[in-house]
Amino acid sequence: MPKKKRFTNRHLPRGLEILYEDKDILVVDKPAGLLTVRTGTDKTRTAHYILADYVCKGYAKSQNRIFTVHRLDQWTSGVLVFAKSEEVKLLLQAQWKGTEKKYIAVVHGQLAQKEGIIASYLAEDKTFVVYSTTDTTKGKLAQTAYKVLKETRQFSLLEITLLTGRKNQIRVHLADKGHPIVGDRKYGKIEDGYERLALHSKSISFKHPATGQQMTFKSRLPSYFNGVMDNK
Repeated sequence: MPKKKRFTNRHLPRGLEILYEDKDILVVDKPAGLLTVRTGTDKTRTAHYILADYVCKGYAKSQNRIFTVHRLDQWTSGVLVFAKSEEVKLLLQAQWKGTEKKYIAVVHGQLAQKEGIIASYLAEDKTFVVYSTTDTTKGKLAQTAYKVLKETRQFSLLEITLLTGRKNQIRVHLADKGHPIVGDRKYGKIEDGYERLALHSKSISFKHPATGQQMTFKSRLPSYFNGVMDNK
């Protein structure tokens, strides 16, 4: 793994930890609650906005730019990759299918099968809710590999590997299996008493678009996850 750099200037993004930076890419640890990109109602409280300001060093006329390679849901924390040029963004996205992406999740209940792959075709309705369908003309194939790491009477801690990268894929697949993610108001229990979505982007591994070097970036698991698992 590349040596972690330290940043101490005043332009260090608030709420974001920079895991790695070079002239081509910027990898951060996104906290839960922060949007990746702007929405119709919130344009400034996003990782993209904060990092765009960071690379410009506060200079409005700077030619430096930041480009979104992929997204994390607002309440999903962890590793998030940005590019510093459109060319690098496209190179990263071209190899994204082969990029290894691992997540950690806490779900309700105990899974009968402790390891496996969940597969379905995912589609999205007019209210932006993603759902599984058997109609291959409406949905796109999604595959999610999982492994149980720890269990309690109420919850299971899972390591998840994304085999495809569809919107809300992990959340929908686990809900389909009858084990929704803790704190998931959209696809899980409307109110389960937990303050945030228990889903974390643990690591991403890919070849650097300029050097070809295999790079792996990891994020520490927030203490919130251990707190949920310890709440027996």
